[in-house]
Amino acid sequence: MAARFLCSLVLAACALCGCAAGPNPRDPMEPFNRKVFAFNEGVDKAVLKPVAKGYVAVVPQLARRGVTNFFNNLGVIITTLNDALQLKGTKVPVDFARFTTNMIFGLGGLIDVATELKIEYRNEDFGQTLGYWGVGSGPYVVLPFFGPSDARDAPGLLVDFVSSPFFYWNPEPTVRWGMFGLDVVDTRANLLGAEKFLDTAAVDRYSFLRDSYLQRREYLIYDGNPPTNTSNQPKTLKELEEEDLSDDPVPLRAAPRVHKP
Repeated sequence: MAARFLCSLVLAACALCGCAAGPNPRDPMEPFNRKVFAFNEGVDKAVLKPVAKGYVAVVPQLARRGVTNFFNNLGVIITTLNDALQLKGTKVPVDFARFTTNMIFGLGGLIDVATELKIEYRNEDFGQTLGYWGVGSGPYVVLPFFGPSDARDAPGLLVDFVSSPFFYWNPEPTVRWGMFGLDVVDTRANLLGAEKFLDTAAVDRYSFLRDSYLQRREYLIYDGNPPTNTSNQPKTLKELEEEDLSDDPVPLRAAPRVHKP
């Protein structure tokens, strides 16, 4: 399920389009990371992106939405486990209600009935759990194939994997890998629209995605309320949002809460 986080990362990058990208003290391995980043970009350009475009061209939108809903609903199991590890007792029943509602009334998760019923969708992983209990992020690192991460989140990917139903599902290997591949392709297809921003923006793509990732992770670990920035680190999503609101002379209506599909 780690690949699905990349979608929210690119959306976060779009929200941070006014933030300058540059050297970051949390990226001491930048020369090495840039090489891995270039490798990942090459793989994406040669394989993933063409396959994702073909997937969009061939598979109807309704079917693609069902695939996205199915994998998102499986991810709720990981969220439930990590909410329990973070002692968020009020969130666990909500997670359970969302998963079971979609499984029972949404044809195994293909239809997102829970969102229509306004059951909250949340995304928690083991990296967030470690951060919740005070484990520092450590240096930024770019993983081959997986992309942006850090010294805390990278090992958490393994825990999330063994927490996923895929780890315990034991069909034919071709079926298992086929489902994994479908998840990756579907996630990449969902990024095709959002990434157009990065293709046209006059920014260093590596630095921009790095800073967006680091800020997005902090935002998630603190459940949207990170501590006030008192250093020279890039501003958080919350601080950027507060600046935008303070610069607007006319009070804005509160935006409706949007649940991730």
